[in-house]
Amino acid sequence: MELQKNVEYRLQLAQGYLQEAEENYAQQRWRACLSCSILVIENAGIAILMLFGVSPMTHQPARHLSQLISEGTVTNEAITLIQQLLPELDKYDSDEKMLAKYGDESTYRLPWELFGEEESHVALEAARKCMSLSREMVGTV
Repeated sequence: MELQKNVEYRLQLAQGYLQEAEENYAQQRWRACLSCSILVIENAGIAILMLFGVSPMTHQPARHLSQLISEGTVTNEAITLIQQLLPELDKYDSDEKMLAKYGDESTYRLPWELFGEEESHVALEAARKCMSLSREMVGTV
């Protein structure tokens, strides 16, 4: 029962950040939209990890989900869903998250200078996809 509460908590976090991302996009706050989208993707990935008993204390769910696949401990249906998530989890891993927070310190470009409408749109679509896939995974496992 505790597992289900933890997974649902992560999905609620992801859903809340998705709502914020949608609002930020509508208000043309591109960096904020991208940042919230990244948090959707991360929390959706962590929710799936938790389904398989992996600690939620990670900020790199792609690495752990890939490991689950390579160990052969998940069903083919789960593998198919995880493989659809992995490109998004990889893309929005630490580097993109750090740029959204701190900018590019090596070139002194602030986060608001790095991300525009196109990057926000792509990140928001990825967040929507990850939210949908994670809910599907929770429903099947």
